[in-house]
Amino acid sequence: MLLRLNTADRRPLHEQVAGAVRRAIAEGECAPGDRIPPARDLAGALGVNANTVLRALRVLRDEGLLEFRRGRGVTVAEGADGRSGLQERVRGLVADGARLGYSKADLIEMIRELP
Repeated sequence: MLLRLNTADRRPLHEQVAGAVRRAIAEGECAPGDRIPPARDLAGALGVNANTVLRALRVLRDEGLLEFRRGRGVTVAEGADGRSGLQERVRGLVADGARLGYSKADLIEMIRELP
């Protein structure tokens, strides 16, 4: 699993780590049932404290994306790969925009203007 943090991002580090893992799951880099590397390994690769990674993993566990199993480590939960659901919502947004006369470029500009 290749994760990267954006040094310009002002969000707390544990939120950035959680977001990076969410994206890896959503994009299929980690499939349901796959083991997540140990927190120490992730922390070393990302250049953050292991406690920061553990906090992020607990957030993802609470969201139902990860499962903690004694002796088996941390695995991606069944049904965690929800990118297809997000893609469907994006397709719906593009279709709604087209019905209202907006192009994809118009929608992208609207998204960029959001706070």
